[in-house]
Amino acid sequence: MSEKEKMLRGEIYNANYDEELEKERYIAKDICFEFNNLKPSDREKQRECLNKILGKTGKDFIIEQPFMCDYGYNIEIGENFYSNHNLIILDAGKVKFGDNVFIAPNCSFYTAGHPLDVEKRNEGLEYAKPIEIGDNVWIGGNVVVLPGVTIGSNTVIGAGSIVTKDIPSNVVAVGNPCKVIKKL
Repeated sequence: MSEKEKMLRGEIYNANYDEELEKERYIAKDICFEFNNLKPSDREKQRECLNKILGKTGKDFIIEQPFMCDYGYNIEIGENFYSNHNLIILDAGKVKFGDNVFIAPNCSFYTAGHPLDVEKRNEGLEYAKPIEIGDNVWIGGNVVVLPGVTIGSNTVIGAGSIVTKDIPSNVVAVGNPCKVIKKL
């Protein structure tokens, strides 16, 4: 089984020393570089760049520059998606955003994690767990979403939160670690 197949299955894999994965990351990062260096007003060329790497998009979406991802093909965004500046998605695992998702500046979504065992970690091994964001979600500025997290629909995540565990639908959640503070 290839390292990519292990990655996509959520198993421990070697991300750092695998030529296939390294090549795919460079392709995505080169396209992100191209996207990030386009004129901000050139939405058509921006969309063309993003459509080269993103796994699935709705018809209407905006990702403000700069944007970075690892592979791109593991990212799915729904209709009426908006992300402000400095979106980072480490998409070794699937990252799926529903419809009407709004993301404030400086947000990060990390599917990749590393073993606690120092020897395995030093070998360059890691794992990836998917992230799923429901419909009608608003994510405040400087939020970090960690591997394996699901955020339910109609939910607001407050600025500065670190989301370490699933958050249900129809709530406001904030903090480090992020916790529900109000039902909607």
